[in-house]
Amino acid sequence: MERPITTLFMLESLDGKINSGNNDELDADKDWCKIDGVKEGLYQYYDIEATTDFYSLNTGRVMAKIGVNEKKELHEKVDVRFIIVDNKPHLNENGINYLCHWVEKLILVTTNKNHIAFSLKEKYENLDIIYYDDLDLNKLLFDLKEKYNAEKVTIQSGGNLNGLFLRENLIDYVNIVIAPLLVGGRDTSTLIDGEAISKVEDLNKLKALELIKCNKLNNSYIQLVYKVIK
Repeated sequence: MERPITTLFMLESLDGKINSGNNDELDADKDWCKIDGVKEGLYQYYDIEATTDFYSLNTGRVMAKIGVNEKKELHEKVDVRFIIVDNKPHLNENGINYLCHWVEKLILVTTNKNHIAFSLKEKYENLDIIYYDDLDLNKLLFDLKEKYNAEKVTIQSGGNLNGLFLRENLIDYVNIVIAPLLVGGRDTSTLIDGEAISKVEDLNKLKALELIKCNKLNNSYIQLVYKVIK
């Protein structure tokens, strides 16, 4: 393959929600650990996350939601490479500093020529920036394989970017940890959001799955692993 093998790895509620509500002040990582009946088994998601790929793709928005822009105490260094897509930008100088001290390499992907990361490039040896005029996920994955020899990439981004990966046929496997929780809310982010199809002719954009693994975890959690049928 000219691109890495990709796995969409996420924590979701039984009704497919990946957040607690419809705004960035609410966050599954920060909120679900406070809910009786859910918090007891949440550790299993993080245990499984620790076994995922060396390359992990996420977004600046998600990083900002978990608080990297405000964190003062630095995270213990981990042997992982983060690919962070951040156009707005959502990350500030402190957030980039935190991430560069956290991971082996931070690969920041942006379409924003004025992103603060450009001014910090000389400060951090482990900060790389990939700039595109327009974000092309096919090209991004190709570049990750070509420039960094990335054979596998774990995708942990938000629902909208997950939706783009789906529509462009760029998801190979799905690894989901289901929490024993119902969230609800039509505006709450789900595993895959983005533009819905509106014509029968677009049914080919839906992706059937082959179940590879079904693990019953502790505290009513479930892990499901699927292969996407091409």
